[in-house]
Amino acid sequence: MPKPYPCLWFNGEAEEAAEFYTSVFPDSRIDKVSRAAADTPSGKKGDVITVDFSLSGQRYVGLNGGPEFTFDEAISFVIDCEDQAELDRYWDALVEGGGTHGPCGWLKDRFGVSWQVVPARLYELLKSSDGDAAERAMQAMLRMSKLDVDELEAAYEGVKV
Repeated sequence: MPKPYPCLWFNGEAEEAAEFYTSVFPDSRIDKVSRAAADTPSGKKGDVITVDFSLSGQRYVGLNGGPEFTFDEAISFVIDCEDQAELDRYWDALVEGGGTHGPCGWLKDRFGVSWQVVPARLYELLKSSDGDAAERAMQAMLRMSKLDVDELEAAYEGVKV
């Protein structure tokens, strides 16, 4: 049975991106770098055309397709973090080197790829049977860039921070 996997379109940065991502995520590696057998619209013979890599066991391919297409928020990758320390580690690593902070736990890395770095606890707070508490947690999240578990918990409990 075929297993789908994402192909990420880069403008000549596929190998650099794969090296970066495999340095951030555990159980990750570059599996294969393929070079163009001939000149292409986006490069010369011998240039890197694709990079097959795995992040935490998930297969990806990076394609050096040229400048025609760019990343936007319509596609993002979600990282469910166990705690604030894990969230901080991924957040800091992914914005390193030119990434940008976004709202509500979103960021863009230096390649323009969107990520959602989310504490697992947020899902629990938002699914609470206490609708008022869940709403307070949601409102707190909407005011944040990088999510803060302690602040989300405080909002849920109705404590002003």
